[in-house]
Order: sequence, then C-alpha cells, then structure tokens
Amino acid sequence: MRPFSADPTALEAELEAALEADRHGPAVVAIGGGTGLAQALLAIGRYAGSINAIVTVADDGGSSGRLAPALEIPPPGDIRRCLIALTPDDSVWRRLFEYRFEEADVSGHSLGNLILASLADLEGDFEAALRASERLLGSIGSVIPASPQRLRLQAVVDGRRCAGQVAVATAAGTIERLWLEPRSAVASPHAVEAIAAADQIVLGPGSLYTSLMAVLLVPGIAEAINHSDAKLVYVANLMTQDAETLGMDAANHLEALLAMTGVRTPSAIVANTKAVVVEPPLEAIVVDPDVLATYGVDVVHADLVDPTVGWPRHDPARLGGVLGRLVYS
Repeated sequence: MRPFSADPTALEAELEAALEADRHGPAVVAIGGGTGLAQALLAIGRYAGSINAIVTVADDGGSSGRLAPALEIPPPGDIRRCLIALTPDDSVWRRLFEYRFEEADVSGHSLGNLILASLADLEGDFEAALRASERLLGSIGSVIPASPQRLRLQAVVDGRRCAGQVAVATAAGTIERLWLEPRSAVASPHAVEAIAAADQIVLGPGSLYTSLMAVLLVPGIAEAINHSDAKLVYVANLMTQDAETLGMDAANHLEALLAMTGVRTPSAIVANTKAVVVEPPLEAIVVDPDVLATYGVDVVHADLVDPTVGWPRHDPARLGGVLGRLVYS
C-alpha cells in the first residue's frame, strides 16, 4: 500500500517537477462513461500532453435513449459530457452544449445532444461531428466512441435476462453474465490507435458494469489494452451503486472486471482514504490492500473526495495529482 499526500498543493508541486522533465506530457487514454469519466477527464487535463476519452455507446436512457435509435447514431449523452469536461474555457458554445430543455416536445433533451445529432447529419459521419464539436468548444482532447455503432448491453441477473443499459443498471441481484449486441460489433479503429499510443490508460471511476465494462466488452478494446505498453490504472469508486454493485468491495469490483472482460490486471488501483457518508443500502467502497495484493496490484491511497459538493465525488485536483505521479513512478 502506498499512501499519497492528502495535500493537493504538495501533489501538484511534485507533478509539476515531473512534467518539467517531460515537457510534452504523457499521452493518456481514459475509458468509461457517465459523470465518472467526466471527472476523470477533468483530473487528467491537469497533467496530460494529449487526452483521448473512449466512451460507451450502450447508453439507452434519457435523451440518448430517444435520439440514438431514431437517428441511427451512437448515444450522444456520455459523449457530450466528455466534450464539456475537455473544454476548459467558458463560452457560448459550452453553455449551449450544457443546456437542457424542460418543456414542449424537446423536454428532457440536452441541446448538446441535438447539436451532435445535427452535425452528424450535416457531416455525414458521427466521428466527423465530434471533431467539429471539439473545434467549436476548443476542447483540449478528443472523444472517441468505443464502437462506430450503437450497441445494446445484455445481462443475466440472478438467472433472468435483462436487455439494455437502464434495465441492467436497475436490476436487483448478482450480474452473472454481461455482453453486447450485435455480436458482430467491432472497436473503433481510432480507439485502438489511441490505446496503442498511450503512456497511461485510466479505467474508471464510474458504473462498473454499465459504463466501464460496456466499453471493455467491445471486441478489440480489451485486446488493445492487453497488447499496449501503457501503464494501466484503475480508479476505485467512492461508494457502491444501487442495484448494480451493492455489497461489493474493491476486490469484488476488480475480480468482476478481470473475469468478465479479460482485460489485464492494472498495475495500480487508486483508492480513497477520506470518510464517505452515504445513505443505506449504499456503502463506502471497502479497500483491503492485503486482498488486492493477491492480484499483484499496487494500492495507492489518497484523500480523493471533492470537499466543494454535498455528495461523494472525486476531486479533479486531488485525483489528477495522484494519476500524474503514477505516470512517472
């Protein structure tokens, strides 16, 4: 177990010294979806020379669930969150991408999702729409859909079949199997290229099954990671997730991740030391370094909780300091 300083100022001082020796900064790939991946990108933006976010295309809830099947595009919601996280400056475009309608036929839709859908139609290609969006927003990195097509998450939960990301996330019970359809799906070539060129690959934080595994199960993604020379880091969640990971500790999370996706064992797991208070049945993630050591991983402990919000969330400055140091350790 390696404790890191809880003082973000000390972490940043050490990180700046390392970055001074590597003026270009490391190439970092972040994998996942939802708000967890967005927080990771805010952290990675503090030290990386280049950033690629590889995002799930299996989201079927909310605005994404309405747009993606109707327009035959990847679900734009998680992709939009990542674009915003990679946009450091306030602008009219950023505010437009963040805007959500509350009334009329467009109620519940994010304007950013609609812009992405419109650009995909104008450009004739969803990835071209992403590149155009990055230019409009002034993004400091790139967002890559895990697969060029929309995928559907499937699971067996306590012996019963569940279809769709929302259904899997809300199904009470043990997730016994997890896969994506269509089975013929392949990873985006740009995702595979980004992984091959990475110095560091960051898994999580975020929903274990419906965000992180929803990317790693895309054929070609885990294989690319396993062939990569990049340092692989897993950021443990701060707390369990209702239905999806109730009762699971950090070792349970890691075991499920390895067994269901075939991805190689991370070289390090970043775990929080700060007390986290949540309402039952949710619990703070329990991290047992002795158990995790049996997997051959280095457990890195630090205070990672954002003190500025009223719910458990990773602090980008603290997490960025830890992840930045791990590139050079």
